Amino acid sequence: MSKVSLEGQVAVVTGAARGVGELLARKLSARGAKIALVGLEADALKQVSERLHSESDHWYADVTDHEAMARVAQEVKQRFGKVDIVVANAGVASGGPFVDSDPVAWRRVIEVNLIGSAVTARAFLPVLMESRGYLLQIASLAAITPAPMMTAYCASKSGVEAYAHSLRAEVGYKGVRVGVGYLSWTDTDMVRGADQDEVMKELRQRLPWPSNKTYPLGPAVDRIVAGIERRSSHVYAQWWLRGMQGIRGYLPGIIGAVGQREMRRFEPRLGTVRTGLVGAGGAADEHEREVSAP
Repeated sequence: MSKVSLEGQVAVVTGAARGVGELLARKLSARGAKIALVGLEADALKQVSERLHSESDHWYADVTDHEAMARVAQEVKQRFGKVDIVVANAGVASGGPFVDSDPVAWRRVIEVNLIGSAVTARAFLPVLMESRGYLLQIASLAAITPAPMMTAYCASKSGVEAYAHSLRAEVGYKGVRVGVGYLSWTDTDMVRGADQDEVMKELRQRLPWPSNKTYPLGPAVDRIVAGIERRSSHVYAQWWLRGMQGIRGYLPGIIGAVGQREMRRFEPRLGTVRTGLVGAGGAADEHEREVSAP
């Protein structure tokens, strides 16, 4: 599909306080888009907004809260007059053996990554239908291939991939295009937070090339921006991820066999793996829930 100019378009980015969301907002803004930032960290979002090149504003909201997100959608339209692009980027992660996992953290990964994405779409689809706009759901390599020690994250990203593909058929005839964005390990606070755990870091380093590398953030976001400009159905932040689609049917069996060997290797050290949410975004989410708890 030919490129759509972003000049004057209104783009909503969730999880925009840092990492992929922050840099994506900056790059969309540099191309002339007006930006609505959404997330849990009001001060950080304000700082991001103040550094953008174009008109922007920010909204504090938990993407899993339907009433809050519906209010945000109404306020963004009132502020900018329309919404052309929504990037459902907000996400958290946890790692470690499922049997020893923190059930609250495990559930929260599903809530934010899967349910939060659906809540975001539910809130913004009415205005996207008005503009015949574009919804980009950020997924992951974890949607294509399962991985031991990442049950919640893989389940959530597989879920949002399937949900977005299903949604594409429902809203396409109304002029709304839906895309799925895939990223491998990219240099963000989430990945750096996961790497603070020596077992998780070493296990990742033992993955086959090219999935064992950490990729720079800038080129990955450039590819996402290009996908948004083309309203692409599939957006690959690293070049080789496209090729993974052709072999994904073989991966569960291969990983099931090889993964057993790796888990046996790491078993004596599994008790040291942190079970909570990882990275600065995970810490912010945990803090927010502590503050809002009755």
